Amino acid sequence: MVIEARTRSRVPVGCSGCGVLSDWTHSRYVRHLADAALGGRPVRIDLSVRRLYCENRSCPKVTFAEQVPGLTVRYQRRTPLLQQLVESVGVVLAGRGGARMLRVLNVRLSRCTVLAQLMRVPLPPLVTPRVLGVDDFALYGDTYGTLLVDATTRLPLTLWEGRDAEQLSRWLRLHPGVEIACRDGSLTYRQGIADGAPEALQVSDRFHLWQGLSRRVQEVAAAHRGCLPAALPVPEPDGSESPSTTTRPGQDTPASRHARRLFEAVHALTDAGRPYSATARELGLDRRTVRKYARARSWHEVMRRPPRRPSTLDPYLDYLQQRWDEGEHSAKILHQELAGKGYLGHYQRVKMALAPLRRGLPLDEPRERTPSPRDAARWIITNPLRHGPQTAERLRRLLDHCPELHRTHELVRQFAAMLDNRDATPLPAWLDHLTNSGLPPLASIATALREDRHAVAQGITSPYNSGVNEGRITDVKLQKRIMAGRAGVPLLRHRVVLVAHLRRRYADQPATPSKGPPDTEIRSP
Repeated sequence: MVIEARTRSRVPVGCSGCGVLSDWTHSRYVRHLADAALGGRPVRIDLSVRRLYCENRSCPKVTFAEQVPGLTVRYQRRTPLLQQLVESVGVVLAGRGGARMLRVLNVRLSRCTVLAQLMRVPLPPLVTPRVLGVDDFALYGDTYGTLLVDATTRLPLTLWEGRDAEQLSRWLRLHPGVEIACRDGSLTYRQGIADGAPEALQVSDRFHLWQGLSRRVQEVAAAHRGCLPAALPVPEPDGSESPSTTTRPGQDTPASRHARRLFEAVHALTDAGRPYSATARELGLDRRTVRKYARARSWHEVMRRPPRRPSTLDPYLDYLQQRWDEGEHSAKILHQELAGKGYLGHYQRVKMALAPLRRGLPLDEPRERTPSPRDAARWIITNPLRHGPQTAERLRRLLDHCPELHRTHELVRQFAAMLDNRDATPLPAWLDHLTNSGLPPLASIATALREDRHAVAQGITSPYNSGVNEGRITDVKLQKRIMAGRAGVPLLRHRVVLVAHLRRRYADQPATPSKGPPDTEIRSP
């Protein structure tokens, strides 16, 4: 759709150089302006504009082209409406996604053009925040970046590659006025804030404090892995188990022999003082595999038979046992009988269930799985009021069996009470309890928290935290995935900041009922 129009003659226009009005026409020329689609059709405006003489003799411009407010911009072939659309789509969807969306809107632009228009959008003026949030995020691979957020307005300020103290202190010196800085327990950010804004109050984030303690609890549970089976209920002896069922599962299998050989080889090196990395290189294993075998007390801990999952056949196991004892050994006939009783499973499952009976073994019944260190740590750090009856009973049995985990549970609940009550008074005594607990993971975190005790106390008592940083980091990851992880830091910074302001701008606008366009009079040029 082509619209032809022309500006009026004898109308004074301000010079683009000096601003003096002039209606002395030099010539006319036609500008071809692309506009937003109308009725699903692309629109082009052929606008005839004047070139005028500047009547100010001291002006360096001899002639200038007139501009129509709201329709033309110097050196641009798109109307402001279309330009704003291109910029907004580029901010939200970046290059390829933005080009595809504009193609749906009948605007043909390449991804490079969309990115170029996006990078031309100026960033909002940066105002030094009173409460600053600092956190790191994974940029790509082993490279991390730093994100700064205004904790009051909840808007991102800037980001850069790296997480060293010098960059943060330089930014704080260039933007004085920060009164409170929320961060994690990183020593790097602690030094950067102390150097760049020494008078700022540092707050160690509550979430990161709890996360660090939770990781130490998992290490304690891993060190006492042998106590974890105590969480399972003790089976009632009925005298019906055969000797083959009481032996340790997998004891004479190739997998168990392989596990025993690896256990002996790893312990032969690690017990002699060899580090995990050197042991892994010598044995040709992954470092995590070496660590798993080195922390195990016996090869049985790394050779655990996975429990069978419950199946739809479990309610019919007693009937299968009864019919087998009566002499019916055909899986096909038994499957037909079970189908008559409401069983909807496949014949193959019935055949596999009968396999132990054919070897003279009992039916393989579902059994509970031994909790992992992560499970035990989750039980300990979770509020007891949120435990289900089964989990509460498992935790009770575990704590009654293992005094070390019982002591860990008490210390965790003491710290949780401090967070709930926002009272840091018991903090010094609690740190002493961690140090004297006899548990190396808890003693190590006590040393780190004692060095940062002022920020930790503020994190417990202060209402400020890094929650807004975590939300913004989630948004950073979203923008990275939209650009398939190929965005450079300048483009990523541009999009993260502009997307947040774009959302805020449209969220602040009240919803108004749609109205039809006003009556307009269209005249031919």
